[in-house]
Amino acid sequence: MKYRCVLFDLDGTLVDTIADIALSMNRALEESGFPPRDPAEYPALVGRGIRKLALDSLPEEARNGENADLVAEAAARLYRERPVVHSKPYPRIPELLSELSRRKIRRAVLSNKPDPVTGMVIAQLFPAGSFDTAQGEIPGVPRKPDPGAAWDMLVQLGCTPREAILMGDSEVDMETARNIGCFPLGVSWGFRSRQVLEGAGAALIIDDPLDLLQLL
Repeated sequence: MKYRCVLFDLDGTLVDTIADIALSMNRALEESGFPPRDPAEYPALVGRGIRKLALDSLPEEARNGENADLVAEAAARLYRERPVVHSKPYPRIPELLSELSRRKIRRAVLSNKPDPVTGMVIAQLFPAGSFDTAQGEIPGVPRKPDPGAAWDMLVQLGCTPREAILMGDSEVDMETARNIGCFPLGVSWGFRSRQVLEGAGAALIIDDPLDLLQLL
């Protein structure tokens, strides 16, 4: 199969964002009257959108819709104010994107991070033109692992699912890839374990971003 495009997850795949996510969520929890969490807990909690993260970050006795909405709104505001304090691309990601561009492989980002922040992180950490398109979570649009946004993105890129690789670090990404019908490529350097990725159906797990090129 000749692959013509790659859909990338953002957090834990292209960029190590966990310190900034933990910073904004803990500030939001404290601002809303709840205790912060240990930053080491956040890698296991992220990946399903900011409201789900807010809900899971709350103390168990306070987990309800009203509190989740309150904390999620505060976290989104705080994250927009300072989206890139500690975040940086993983090693060899810039080289990978440059080589994919040279080979004329289409490149897109599909994230469950709020769409405005997704754009801000990409703009601050990657040169213009690194991606053909990028989309984060948009209110009213089902997030990953729902396949709808990914299908629309493939149409925009002019690719079929069988011509696409979805590269991500979580079970959400592997579920999305299977729902779309594209190649589910896991990465070992992100926020989930190899065992989680294998259990979610990763067809291959790579340890170095440039290993992706072997599929091309």
